[in-house]
Amino acid sequence: MEARELVPILNVSSLSDSFEWFGKLGWNRQWDWRGPDGTPTFGAISSGQHAIFLSLNAQGGRGRDGGAGGGGQGVWMSVWVDDVDAVHAVCAREGLEVMRPPQNEPWGVREMQVRHPDGHVLRISQGIHEH
Repeated sequence: MEARELVPILNVSSLSDSFEWFGKLGWNRQWDWRGPDGTPTFGAISSGQHAIFLSLNAQGGRGRDGGAGGGGQGVWMSVWVDDVDAVHAVCAREGLEVMRPPQNEPWGVREMQVRHPDGHVLRISQGIHEH
């Protein structure tokens, strides 16, 4: 199998809240599908050439509002950027939960961690030689 593209699907307790949260980091809302009551149940966000799908309490139910996962550990994703410190400044300004502030790691990467309200973690990284 040769993968042409890989798009993670995050289980969330609210697509609207997740669209807003990712929007604070500069991600763009692409589309959503809505249930009979008009509530978004599945959607996509993007940044550059990359996308993440968001799913309302499906595929394991990791959202806060119930389901099999009950708000478990969530998914970890590594996101490479040009300026980790600029992302950290945005997170601080927007009141996002920073788990680890930017720091240089011995493996040649400067990184930080920010947590989504449903427990998903973005590990924001850049090569130290780029800093």
